[in-house]
Amino acid sequence: MAEAERIIGTPDTPEAAGAEPERGETARPRGKRRIAVLFAVAAFAYTLDLVSKLLVVAKLEHHAPIEVFGDWLEFHAIRNPGAAFGFGAAFTVIFTMIAAAVIVVIARLARKLYSLPWAIALGLLLGGALGNLTDRIFRSPGIFQGEVVDFIAPKGFAVFNLADSAIVCGGILIVLLSFRGLDPDGTVHKD
Repeated sequence: MAEAERIIGTPDTPEAAGAEPERGETARPRGKRRIAVLFAVAAFAYTLDLVSKLLVVAKLEHHAPIEVFGDWLEFHAIRNPGAAFGFGAAFTVIFTMIAAAVIVVIARLARKLYSLPWAIALGLLLGGALGNLTDRIFRSPGIFQGEVVDFIAPKGFAVFNLADSAIVCGGILIVLLSFRGLDPDGTVHKD
């Protein structure tokens, strides 16, 4: 049972087994490494989203859609004041506050983060939330009411962007990690 509760990814060292490190040895700050992964993934997702939206606004907005795979997938620039599928257009300020709250929760959770998979999942969520929050704050029609730039248009599905994709992938990863019993602090439980 003790092995199941062991922190995943910890080396089999004396300090991992609960013993004191020998003279000259120091415990490595593993949490900092996981926080760095979280922020690196978030920065990558955010940058990819931001660059794609800048290109879409500059090259695609007010132009005909671009067929990527026939009519199965197009790049079609739209501005979305609401949430997924365009729902809730009157609640843009609320979506802005929700995105800001998600960012705060992830930042607080980062202090206890020892799991690499959780760092990746939370990094995807953070990068996606920051990408859409940037639109909500800085795009027209005004601060905290900005419309999100969406452009990926699969046939028969909602138009979305790379921030939305990062959020969905991060959410799916979190669900999978939870089903496997892996906690953000790196412990495993068999509930």
